[in-house]
Amino acid sequence: MPRLLIVGGSGRLGRLLRHAWAGGANEAPQLLWQARAGRAVAESDLIFDPLSEPEAYLSAIAQADVVLNLAGVVRGDAAQLARNTDLALAAVAAAKGKPVLVASSAAVYGRAGAEPCAEESQMMPIAPYGAAKAAMERALLGASGVTVLRIGNVAGADALLGAAPTLEPRQIDIFPAGHGPLRSYIGPQALAGALGHLVRLVATGQPVPPCLNLALVGPVGMEALAEAAGLEWTPRAAPDGAIERVELALERAQALGLVPDHPTTADAIINDLRGLEELGA
Repeated sequence: MPRLLIVGGSGRLGRLLRHAWAGGANEAPQLLWQARAGRAVAESDLIFDPLSEPEAYLSAIAQADVVLNLAGVVRGDAAQLARNTDLALAAVAAAKGKPVLVASSAAVYGRAGAEPCAEESQMMPIAPYGAAKAAMERALLGASGVTVLRIGNVAGADALLGAAPTLEPRQIDIFPAGHGPLRSYIGPQALAGALGHLVRLVATGQPVPPCLNLALVGPVGMEALAEAAGLEWTPRAAPDGAIERVELALERAQALGLVPDHPTTADAIINDLRGLEELGA
């Protein structure tokens, strides 16, 4: 199995992937986890700052065959969000030609229409985070050995299923068509399996597109997810400007064998997330 260095391994998504790979059911690569000082999850974590400790970064990458950059900034001002570009470029510089997978986001597509968003679609982000990820992707254009992953909503790392429990029911926007926001989702175990397979592909030099959407087929309604998860929720009329649908086109991921071709369901997403409970998540 190839050796994979995960940069940003102490974040919410990194922690979910740790548990998803812990049971060995998702054909995990040999894993090296990076975390910043004070944020280690395990004693074996490699502790360094990707931006201020380049020598430590080089030492860590020397132990790996592939780099997965999950490190990023989700909120903040323009300068803080620009660190997404800095972190991605630091990974490419330190890798010195080794394959690098960089986590981006479906947020780069902005206000999607009825058709699924394909990788060749124009990026039209409307939120600062999406704009920052789009700027990061533009900075990586032409970089050798880099694959940008436009990841859909990951169950457990999203605002609905990953939110802290509250005493009040969650509010979900309901659109005139009678449904809540429709999003492309993927469970953490399905994501771990897809990433493991992708790592093997790039480690063995097989051709992979420079940009890949990554999610499961078919959008899932957030109200359906809330119901499947047993969450209490109340409907509210979707405000002006709310994004009704963001569905990712997945032909590239399917051609590589990363995700199945049948549509997912809210129940399947929740079952994937709940399966982590058996692994101590």
